[in-house]
Amino acid sequence: MAQNFRMLAKCFYGFEPILAKELRQLGAGNVEEGVRNVSFEGDFGFMYKANLCLRTAIRILKPIASFHASNENDLYRRIKEIPWERYLGPEQSLAIDTVLRSETFTHSLYISQKAKDAIADRFRNLFDKRPNVDTRSPDLRIHIHIQNQQCHLSLDSSGNSLHHRGYRTATNIAPINEVLAAGLLLMSGWDGRANFLDPMCGSGTFLVEAAMIACNIPANINRERFGFQSWKDYDEPLFEKIVSA
Repeated sequence: MAQNFRMLAKCFYGFEPILAKELRQLGAGNVEEGVRNVSFEGDFGFMYKANLCLRTAIRILKPIASFHASNENDLYRRIKEIPWERYLGPEQSLAIDTVLRSETFTHSLYISQKAKDAIADRFRNLFDKRPNVDTRSPDLRIHIHIQNQQCHLSLDSSGNSLHHRGYRTATNIAPINEVLAAGLLLMSGWDGRANFLDPMCGSGTFLVEAAMIACNIPANINRERFGFQSWKDYDEPLFEKIVSA
């Protein structure tokens, strides 16, 4: 039986109850609402399914480490101790996103650079080469969240934000975010059977999201790629089975 682990689905503020409901309907375990996020449990198959199906999630994170760090050198040491070779090969690429809520750590770009240095030095020691940085399309996107002096590191299983559905070929001026549109539809109480009218239709985002809800089409079925598809432990047959189910 596949082993479950804790995950974190990021969302817009106020969408936590809707996302939690989506996760429960999808089969997630131990669902807990946070602020701009909902935590839950599932296996790798459920992680694939969550990325494919959730309408109100922005991205799905897989936490891998939490620790206390009192300064930048402490942070560097703790990050370097993480066995990054489990998640990334020296020939692959990475990107690091950092969010800070701390008086000790105040510059997110500097922390991202420090973390990159720690990972690169670990790979140099092990393989005499290191992964490259690719901020646009990395093989592994790492999220760092620091609250005061408590550091949380996660792997981003989604890659690009999940509002990139993959169905758009052209846009109008300032189209509404797809995740926001889907969330507003779900909050409205529309049941997917009554007539739906969008008198201010621009790029048709509300109409497309409404049609996908009504037809029970997974939100990201048209998406070309997810972050987890570049992971070392990616199970392609399992993902294809979930997509075709």
